[in-house]
Amino acid sequence: MTPYLYIINIGIIIVFICLFFITRKSNKRWSKINDYLGKVTTTVDSIRYGDLSTKIDKIDHPTYQNVTDSINRMVETLNDRERMIAEYQSELMNQNRLLESVINSLSDGILIINDKLEILRATPKILKWFGIKKGNNIIGKNLLEYIQLPEDKSNIKDWENTEAFIKHTPTNNFIITSQPLIHIEKKRYVLIVKDVTVEKEIETLKTDFVATLTHDLKVPIIAAANMIDLLIAEKFGEISEKQKVALNGMKSSNDELLELVQILLETYKISDKGIELYKEQIDLNPFVESIVNTMEPLAQESGLKINFTPCSSNLQINADAVQMQRVVKNLISNALNHSLSQKDIDICISESQGYANISIIDYGQGIPKDEIKMIFNKYYSAAKKLRKVGTGLGLYLSQQIALAHGGEITVTSKENVRTEFCVKIPM
Repeated sequence: MTPYLYIINIGIIIVFICLFFITRKSNKRWSKINDYLGKVTTTVDSIRYGDLSTKIDKIDHPTYQNVTDSINRMVETLNDRERMIAEYQSELMNQNRLLESVINSLSDGILIINDKLEILRATPKILKWFGIKKGNNIIGKNLLEYIQLPEDKSNIKDWENTEAFIKHTPTNNFIITSQPLIHIEKKRYVLIVKDVTVEKEIETLKTDFVATLTHDLKVPIIAAANMIDLLIAEKFGEISEKQKVALNGMKSSNDELLELVQILLETYKISDKGIELYKEQIDLNPFVESIVNTMEPLAQESGLKINFTPCSSNLQINADAVQMQRVVKNLISNALNHSLSQKDIDICISESQGYANISIIDYGQGIPKDEIKMIFNKYYSAAKKLRKVGTGLGLYLSQQIALAHGGEITVTSKENVRTEFCVKIPM
């Protein structure tokens, strides 16, 4: 063997020896990598199945340690998030239980239905009224199996304080109100069912009491009025001028009291039966003029005069003469009571757009702008501010009479300048 070949052989042997050690070291390294990847895989699988207690042990290697720290921090973050979610869930459950307790304790019943009137949820109060023992037995049932509504209330959107008859509870009175649920993909409605049996009974008792009381009050008031008239007419002997003045004052007060009782009685008749009209053709100019003549003495007592301006044409309306007289007299009386100046009361008759207009104008303290919208409300009375007698029913009743005729009463006013009430009746 030549020296050259000998050197080559030795070199090959050295290379193989080096490769052996390199391969052995590489195998150990790959073994560590495989072990590490196995730990990572196990940790990831544990996290995936909800076990956040597993962590990767620290490894004395800078590259691996960075990955280990990142994974462990991720696990800790997920743990924190899970605790927060658990706390939020617990709070939501507590709030849900509280809300459910509040809803279930309400005196009103609550239903949730869809646009097909299928019941999706109901409170215990509803179950009781419907005669259902378990809530699951009502889910999916049609609402109309349990209640009856007026024929003109077929649309859910029209259910606003609508009277409802519940078949299982026929002796009670109910009203139902619907409200759509917003921000919901499918159409859902919340129904609030209220038992108004007690309120109805109280209202009926109150109405009957007031009607009976006012009716019975009229008898002694009329008797007193008749007696005063006889005294003024000196049917029981002569009386002095001072006595006449006193008796006339009593008569005026008695007439006011009788008018208040009559207005109160008529108001409750309207609430019970509505206004019954007995219409006839009325020549408006002479009709209003006769009312003005009867009210003139009352105006003179207040130091005022009523100026009447008839319409240039002969206006006729088809109306109830008694009811219309009540309206005009009430408005003139109001004008006299609220005219604090010495200016006269103006009454004008006109025609516009198919309506006959009766305008009563006074030049007193006027009506504040924020009160104009309330003056036709039942029991509202501006007379209370002036310490005058008044229930507030006069204007309410007058407006109801005008509405029953197909018209209305409008009012315009400027404080401390003038107030105009206009009765508009279709011709």
